[in-house]
Amino acid sequence: MRCARSSSSIRARAARLGISQAQIAEALSLAVSGSDAGYLHDGASVYPLPIRLRLSAADQSDLSSLLALRLRAADGSLIALSEFVQVQSQPWEQPRLHKDLAPVVYVTADEAGPRDSPLYGMFGVISRLGDAPVAGSAVAQHFIAAPADTAQFALKWDGEWQITYETFRDMGLAYSAGLVLIYLLVVAQFRSYVVPLIIMAPIPLTAIGVLPGHALLGAPFTATSMIGMIALAGIIVRNSILLVDFINQALDQGHALADAVVDACTVRAQPIVLTALAAMGGAFFILDDPIFNGLAISLIFGILVATGLTLVVIPLLYYARLQGRATTSAVV
Repeated sequence: MRCARSSSSIRARAARLGISQAQIAEALSLAVSGSDAGYLHDGASVYPLPIRLRLSAADQSDLSSLLALRLRAADGSLIALSEFVQVQSQPWEQPRLHKDLAPVVYVTADEAGPRDSPLYGMFGVISRLGDAPVAGSAVAQHFIAAPADTAQFALKWDGEWQITYETFRDMGLAYSAGLVLIYLLVVAQFRSYVVPLIIMAPIPLTAIGVLPGHALLGAPFTATSMIGMIALAGIIVRNSILLVDFINQALDQGHALADAVVDACTVRAQPIVLTALAAMGGAFFILDDPIFNGLAISLIFGILVATGLTLVVIPLLYYARLQGRATTSAVV
């Protein structure tokens, strides 16, 4: 509903009575928005409390109550507001929305239920849109970039999906950069291009603990879970370096290869396990955090599985490499 401008006769009548359009607007503003008549200083609060005059919520939504308001004319008489207003019903003009200079229509939804991520509902809608043509053709769906042709109907998934995609994309790039830096550092330490690959072999094994750990606790894989996997790369590589370095020291002292590998696992197992338990114990304190529980799950289950596999995989791989080199040297 809109209050249309008064006709010339109504404006003329209001002028004769000494009531201006500003008075009419102020009366409506007082009834709907209210006006502060004064301030209350009760001493209980630091700031004074405003005393606001306005109609009740029920009267504000009732057009007849608003039109029953009275204005004082120049002669002192009270005239109802309905004498100066003509009410007309008109449709509201719909807004025209644009994004990147292209016309758009936003369709929003919120998902409720046991699944806290809206992406599950999004994937369910994606599978159904293929069977719902628009203008005689299937709707083109875009997940990363906006459609290039704005003359055709198309769907661009945004919102929670766009945030999730950009977050995991950036996390993946950071994970890849971290692996490259770790590889270069280990190459500089051991002067070999193959040994760093053996040392970094347990890094993919962390997924064996991280993903089942999330499934076991019924927790979604979040951005903080990805941060935990990035942190696991450094923790697992450290354990591998300890084993390889101990084997090299034993070989330099004249020990046999098999004895050096067994001694490395025997001597280094206790500090490696104690360090892993300390890291897992620290992660338990944030396990019930609604934001960082993914980080805690990644650290706890990733360290648990990867530490056990590191004590087996690294000695076997390094033993196989050195044994192969010794065999090749003997044959030559």
